[in-house]
Amino acid sequence: MTLPTPIQTSLRLLDMALESRFGEIQDAFAPQLRSLASADVLRAAWASEIAKQGVVKSVGVPFSESAGPGVIVVKVPLACEKGAMTLIVSMTESLDLVGLQLATITAAAPTAEWEPPNYVDEQVFDEREIMLSSGLLAVPGTISIPSSPGLKPAAVLLSGSGPNDRDETLGRNKPLKDLAWGLASHGVVTLRFDKVSYAHPKGVKSQDFTLFTEYVPDTVAAVRLLEELPEVDAKRIFLIGHSLGGTVAPRIATKEPSIAGLVILAGGAQPLHWAIIRQLRYLASLDPASAKAAQSTIDALVEQAVFIDSPDFSALTSSTDLLLGIPAQYWLDLRDYDPVAFAKELQMPILVLQGARDYQATEADDLSLWSAGLAAQSEVTFRIYPTDNHLFFRGTGPSTPAEYEPAQHMDRSVIADIAAWIFTGTLPSLP
Repeated sequence: MTLPTPIQTSLRLLDMALESRFGEIQDAFAPQLRSLASADVLRAAWASEIAKQGVVKSVGVPFSESAGPGVIVVKVPLACEKGAMTLIVSMTESLDLVGLQLATITAAAPTAEWEPPNYVDEQVFDEREIMLSSGLLAVPGTISIPSSPGLKPAAVLLSGSGPNDRDETLGRNKPLKDLAWGLASHGVVTLRFDKVSYAHPKGVKSQDFTLFTEYVPDTVAAVRLLEELPEVDAKRIFLIGHSLGGTVAPRIATKEPSIAGLVILAGGAQPLHWAIIRQLRYLASLDPASAKAAQSTIDALVEQAVFIDSPDFSALTSSTDLLLGIPAQYWLDLRDYDPVAFAKELQMPILVLQGARDYQATEADDLSLWSAGLAAQSEVTFRIYPTDNHLFFRGTGPSTPAEYEPAQHMDRSVIADIAAWIFTGTLPSLP
């Protein structure tokens, strides 16, 4: 039997929404995501947008594009009684639904090519493509090398959770490419790489997949590669981790003693299973109309989070019983890892940066733990950026997922501060 196309599947899902068949939409989600997308939550979210935009009057021409290995995104423009919006459907090659979003009509356009920020000078560095590790799970990466003479400091960049590419691509934005090119413009060699879960989504065995295997082997290989480059000062190789990459950075540093220091960008310190619950509660609070419908879903996920902390949880627990369908070994590894405790044992400079508008890793729940645990460490420096969100994009008001959609770049002051800290060990004075 021939499978429908992604566009046909998306239009069928739109028909389900128009006919209030939200239970069928929930069933279309990949099994591990169905608990997050209950029929009540989907119904409330749809009703909330229809209340703002009016009933759907016509459907524009949809188009599809790749969103990385094994993921297809379909964008469907919708003309409504009082405005317009875009239905964005993300699915696997086997047509399992992995994302469903109602966005502004501007999101209906094909994803634009990334353009470098104005603080980048492409004339002062070159790039080389490399491979890390070896064998079937080797991953590709890119080194950005300043053309200035002499030995230079270097940094390995680590992206956040999920199967990220080397640029941490999110729609039309590439925060780690901003960071890599920005630092290279300041004279710092950078190496960024595709995560193994991005490069080999079918090659990673779920039962063996942990936080350690996701990050540590390839990062250590990246450090060793940089040590061999004639342009690099092998005594000044840093790790810069964003989000979960920042969380795991102290653990990597214990495995690779040659690392000179860490930069933790919006690194989570609260256990991830409870951070997920907190984030869902925050997102529900943004739309009071759908918050009540989301409560039963959140309550069910709280039970799963409690179970992860219980003595009954073991490596034999089925992933179908666990938060987000993530395998037991991964949750066990995460649960037993305390990033602040690891960082406290390191004898090296650490820079911790935080966006004040970040709802994914927050001042109250994450930065507070880093601050309390590392307060006595003389080589630890903290800085908060009042207008920045989780991606260190500037903005105003409460941060929302929708603000990640427009083309934008990492805050130039963040990059300038990191470069200054790498070269001098201190941060520039605030204006």
